[in-house]
Amino acid sequence: MASMTTAPENWKSLAPSPPTGTVTFKHQPNLPRLPVPSLSSTLNKLKGSLKAIAWDEEEYRISEKKVDEFGGLGGLGVTLQKRLEERRDEKEHWLEEWWDAGAYNGYRDSVMINVSYYYGFTPHPSKYPQSPAHRAAALTRAAFLFRKQLRQGTLSPDSTKEGPLCMDTWRWMFDCCRVPAPGLDWSVTYAKEGDTGDVGHIIAFRKGRPWRIDVTRDGRILSTEELEKQFEYIYHNTTTDYPAVGALTASDRDTWAKEYNDLIRDPHNTSIMRNIHSSAFVVSLDTECPGEDPVDFSRALWHGGVNGNMFDKPVNFVVFDNTKAGIVGEHSIMDGTPTVRLCDEILDNLISDNFDHGSPLTSVTPTSPEPLDWYLTPEQLTHSIPTAISSGKALLQTQSLNYYLTPYGKSTIKKFKISPDSWTQMIVQLAYFRLCGPKRPGGTYEAATTRKFFKGRTETIRVVTAESEEWVKAMCEDVGVSVRKKRELLRQACEVHIADARDAGKAMGIDRHLLGLKKLIHETEKVPELFSDPVYLRGSRWTLSTSAIWSKHFPVYGWGEVVPDGFGVAYMTGYDDRLQFTITSRKEMPNAEFIKEIAKAAQDMRALFVDEDIEDGSGKSRL
Repeated sequence: MASMTTAPENWKSLAPSPPTGTVTFKHQPNLPRLPVPSLSSTLNKLKGSLKAIAWDEEEYRISEKKVDEFGGLGGLGVTLQKRLEERRDEKEHWLEEWWDAGAYNGYRDSVMINVSYYYGFTPHPSKYPQSPAHRAAALTRAAFLFRKQLRQGTLSPDSTKEGPLCMDTWRWMFDCCRVPAPGLDWSVTYAKEGDTGDVGHIIAFRKGRPWRIDVTRDGRILSTEELEKQFEYIYHNTTTDYPAVGALTASDRDTWAKEYNDLIRDPHNTSIMRNIHSSAFVVSLDTECPGEDPVDFSRALWHGGVNGNMFDKPVNFVVFDNTKAGIVGEHSIMDGTPTVRLCDEILDNLISDNFDHGSPLTSVTPTSPEPLDWYLTPEQLTHSIPTAISSGKALLQTQSLNYYLTPYGKSTIKKFKISPDSWTQMIVQLAYFRLCGPKRPGGTYEAATTRKFFKGRTETIRVVTAESEEWVKAMCEDVGVSVRKKRELLRQACEVHIADARDAGKAMGIDRHLLGLKKLIHETEKVPELFSDPVYLRGSRWTLSTSAIWSKHFPVYGWGEVVPDGFGVAYMTGYDDRLQFTITSRKEMPNAEFIKEIAKAAQDMRALFVDEDIEDGSGKSRL
């Protein structure tokens, strides 16, 4: 039985995989291990990045000297590089342990807003009953069929044009949960070796009350009709509010760890917690009815943790009373691309006329859902839970969120022979430069997947470059630059961005390597001046945290900013006719103004190409 309080030393290896001979995991034995870049390569890239971030030549000269001292003869960098290469040779993944702890499990602020992400779904297909119970049932059955494919190893492995991607994090999608612990969280899994996906339950939350639904019976996944009755039972039998124990998960992690340990002192509560941890996923039956406004829809999902209807699960489906739906993902154990695929496939399947809704067994009536009511002390009822709700609502009040769609999309951008992702990143750079000026307080982070390597997760694309800076200054400061020159500078900036993105995808970026080197400094050794250099610190401070995913099923998606004076920039480039932006920040930041600058930057960039001589064979403009 899994521990409820203590992380096993090997907790990360406990989630079982289908045998490597199965389709899903067939490439795993042949995936290359995460490499360690050469020290000279990383430091040369770092100097280029710092030059773009420095506010003047003197500031850069001082930083450059520190980089050279770190990597030069007698510098500690050479010693640290040897240590890191030894670690690479000794471990199957030199970064995994550090990344799990440093990026996520050691993070102590609330995961709501700060870490978790959301995807809002397109409407429930009109051919179905337009009730929240049916939508919850359809999503649950489709997700369980997907889970069965994963468990049996018949799910096709992720891949790109360059080859297969690692499927390791998929082991943590279902039947597991993040566990709060003082100083450092961990994740527990209840998946079993040899499980074929024919057994399992979910937890549905309604008005703060958890219910257990056994989604399988005698090796059979319940039909959509049977599951609909299960959810209807919950709706009909939850007429009042219950203590919102789930709201405790929205507290800072150390507070939640204390409350968690207080809760599970009671064996009855331990049983409830084990039911939640071992559930395939959570379905939040939310009482809100967000409207058509994408900001309203986004906020309803983004703020969901404070109502007590969620938990620290990688997959939390949300179904609102007006049938709108989405997902909130706990980010620590897996990144967003696997959950994109999960949602894409189940939503595609539900649209299809060939979706298998299953047939109810007329001779057997599934048991009713089981309410799981906590045993709570007066202190928990009158202080702990109300305080968590109050602090969660206070956190929500600090946040701004805005949304924008451009009037053109990838089909137009591709006519300019520019990558839509690079183009969109330059929109953001131009908008931010106009908003804050040249002395901006940090850099721009764009996530690149490193899943071509075994257990790969992400690397940073440092978007701010000398080329991007030259272009934005030409757009903003130098009135004498011609339109043709501005186009040329934009193309150069985009080409550098593409090259940097490719390097990051090959695990040849800057930031993960530097993290590894810094981790290997001994306590008796003086920390090199590079790591306290103001330009280095500014360049590693992500005032713009950006990332893109693509799904035709997600009219909204996003996450929070990562520094108090920064912005979260979620965008999509997959539509032919529009680019989609969601911008999050604290309320004191000029969020609405940033959105206006994004709109203006998108328009001004498009205008650069209106008069460009792009002709087809007839001599006529193609634009």
